[in-house]
Amino acid sequence: MEDAWTFGLAAVLVAWVLLWLWRDRLLISDVEQRHVFVTGCDSGFGNLLCKRLERRGFRVLAGCLTEAGASELRHATGPNLRTCLLDVTDSESVRRAAEWAKEEVGDKGLWGLVNNAGRSVPMGPTEWMQVEDFQSTLRVNMMGVIEVTLAFLPLVKRARGRLVNVASVLGRVGANGGGYCMSKFGVECFSDCLRRDIHYFGVKVCIIEPGFFKTAITSLEPLERELHRLWGQLSAEVRESYGDKYFDDYIKLQRLIMNNLCDPDLSKVTNCMEHALMARYPRTRYSAGWDAKLVWIPLSYTPTFVLDSVLKMMMPRPAHSV
Repeated sequence: MEDAWTFGLAAVLVAWVLLWLWRDRLLISDVEQRHVFVTGCDSGFGNLLCKRLERRGFRVLAGCLTEAGASELRHATGPNLRTCLLDVTDSESVRRAAEWAKEEVGDKGLWGLVNNAGRSVPMGPTEWMQVEDFQSTLRVNMMGVIEVTLAFLPLVKRARGRLVNVASVLGRVGANGGGYCMSKFGVECFSDCLRRDIHYFGVKVCIIEPGFFKTAITSLEPLERELHRLWGQLSAEVRESYGDKYFDDYIKLQRLIMNNLCDPDLSKVTNCMEHALMARYPRTRYSAGWDAKLVWIPLSYTPTFVLDSVLKMMMPRPAHSV
């Protein structure tokens, strides 16, 4: 009898996995008639995603921060891609972009909105930050996502479409100070609440959780420049409590992580974004990158003391620690 129960349970599990795999491969049709708006398209994930979506036949609306970024993207794509200038921290810029998109999509509505724009600096120990250092990142990564979503949501509802929000594995694991982790935790929460609020309208909300990739966000030059700025603005008392060796070791650790852990294959992230836009049954969360799947996501499920211990072993030790 026990063997029969075991066999039956195994059969149900196998059937469930096969059914999930089959549903996961089902795609929508008529992409040529669907519009997708992407923020943060000057470089990185957003830039690559726009090029790939345009080649697939989508009508792509790309929000770029600079005219130089918009011009480069237009020259690299075909007639199905249009650009506009968008600063997600500027309410008037967001309003103009939403009005422009409304004219572009017409009665069809907007099939997809990809909130990709983001920034990482400054990152560093929390005590080194001023309030403005948190605000500068939160305005882009969290409040920008919220404002853009609210402005474009009526268009997405009209198409019964998709909202794709780019969070991070650091939206699950608070590994460093500054506004980046906080903002990505906020994107996770906002997306979860939004998904539960609007599923009645046929709108799907998907969260992309990339690991470490080689983009402008992980570029060492601005990260180190900001660390030097933060260190330089500290009082003599605070600098002494950490010590020069701590600062040097912190820089070395950041270089080690960015030089060795960052994956240059951005398609691992854009593949997830494309699936979220094209799958008939998109996933709620997508972990992109092997470090996300094998390290950060599993760590996020461990007890807090385990995660604290792992991060403590990685980080340098201040001069006057107890």
